[in-house]
Amino acid sequence: MSVRILFIGDVVGAPGRSAINRELHRLVDKHAVDLVIANGENAAGGFGITRETADELYRQGIVLLTSGNHIWDKKDNSGFLDGETRLIRPLNYPPGTPGRGSAVVETNAGIKVGVLNLEGRVYMKNLDCPFRCADSEVALLKKETAIILVDIHAEATSEKSALGWYLDGRVSAVVGTHTHVQTADERILPGGTAYISDVGMTGSFDSVIGIDKDQAIKRFLTQQPVKFDVPKKDLRINAVVIGVEAASGKAVSIERINVPC
Repeated sequence: MSVRILFIGDVVGAPGRSAINRELHRLVDKHAVDLVIANGENAAGGFGITRETADELYRQGIVLLTSGNHIWDKKDNSGFLDGETRLIRPLNYPPGTPGRGSAVVETNAGIKVGVLNLEGRVYMKNLDCPFRCADSEVALLKKETAIILVDIHAEATSEKSALGWYLDGRVSAVVGTHTHVQTADERILPGGTAYISDVGMTGSFDSVIGIDKDQAIKRFLTQQPVKFDVPKKDLRINAVVIGVEAASGKAVSIERINVPC
């Protein structure tokens, strides 16, 4: 038996949520998807996530949300994260940080899937080592399921690629998020781990990685603070569909998706 997982790239603001509302059901039907996961750290106004935006994404059919460095951008999120079982943050933040770094969810057929969220350190925060954190957490998740997907939220392609090779054969998939630009390097590594450096983003492509292009250009030209807005034109969903053997946890396919909405 195989499991087909749809992983959706960083959802940016209301336009990203609107794109999912329009097209998710068609993607699920077309690709015979068993489980939907998305990175939701930018779902609220382009920066951060709230309980309300998370609930909206759950209602649209997303079973679990991963995140990254922008998970902290909305005020008073600590209580929300501590009590939320369907939203995870990078595992390698210091002990005592609100929220959790992994979760186990189930398909409608009752097949368990482990999901681990990590954050890179190159050009980002000085966090615990994502490689060593993955070692211990993957071992724990293996006690519950052979199917494990890792979201590595990182800036450097080299760091994502290295983690993919490091975990090859131990997890079902390593998918990159954070840069909002979909890469074309999807493949199955020799040990049976599906890999892509960045899944991309879901939102407006009439933009600079989801942000109003004129505002972004002004920021680069002036090097001054600029209020960023989220545009609403040219909506697309970036995602991957990963096929995994349920018994072994090895990936058998990965397909890149770029769908206009």
